[in-house]
Amino acid sequence: MHLLREGQFEVAGTFLEEAHRSPPQPALTPVTPHPHSDESDITSLKSRELQEKFSDMYSILHELKSRNLLPAIEWARTNSSALEKRGSNLEFELSKLQFIWLFQGPAINGLPDGPHNGLPGALLYARTHFPRFQSRFLRDIQQLITAMAYKSNLGTSPIPPHLRTHSAWSEVSSFFTREFCSLLGLSAESPLYIAVTAGAIALPTLLKLADIVKAKRTEWTTQNELPVEINLPRSMIFHAIFVCPVSKEQTTEANPPMMMPCGHVVAKESLQRLSKGGRFKCPYCPSESQPKDAREILL
Repeated sequence: MHLLREGQFEVAGTFLEEAHRSPPQPALTPVTPHPHSDESDITSLKSRELQEKFSDMYSILHELKSRNLLPAIEWARTNSSALEKRGSNLEFELSKLQFIWLFQGPAINGLPDGPHNGLPGALLYARTHFPRFQSRFLRDIQQLITAMAYKSNLGTSPIPPHLRTHSAWSEVSSFFTREFCSLLGLSAESPLYIAVTAGAIALPTLLKLADIVKAKRTEWTTQNELPVEINLPRSMIFHAIFVCPVSKEQTTEANPPMMMPCGHVVAKESLQRLSKGGRFKCPYCPSESQPKDAREILL
């Protein structure tokens, strides 16, 4: 999966071929399928399907790198219903960048001069494609169209940020990658890459801890948490963390956060201690409630 996600299709194909040629030989038990069952063929079929999908993605990303938005816009239009269900605005962002790209004219975009480029081309594009976005992005469309009146002095106009593209291409490429992977039910980054990178970041701290534990001849006995904090970058933090303001302990699946009717949140064990099975007062406001009124929060 990692190889397919990275576009290493030939290496992934060789890996699968050799894995199928010499599959593992587990001992047969009632719960272990035969190693030569149809599962390997299914895996191969899924791999081919994923390879086609990711091949399309890399082809579109290559076009984006070449400043060609049309394949990405076509893909977003084809998948518009699925994207809208996710609340995604990818199609509009791509169309907006296409308008700006045409607006900047042949001196910047390098496209042939004529009725489909520059101000005439941008206006024609807006009239053709923006009406379908008016219900959701009317204000953005109005600002983009208004920018046409400031063509000669964009630097002093009130709307220049809408026409800056120096970072727009990399941003829209990342946005496209995230949405493409999301429709496949996958994260934008390879889980293997994230796990290995996070481990590499954590390793020096853990090695230092191991030396301290060895020198002091002590042991760390808690199984559910590390003895030290590992500072990972924001991009590698996927789950919200809630620390109970009463017990000062981090919540877990066995001790989840509970929200009282007043809106304040404490851990379940703290809630049980406060209520003692009956009506109780919130520790942060005058409101009173019963334990059954509290609702579990899923982080």
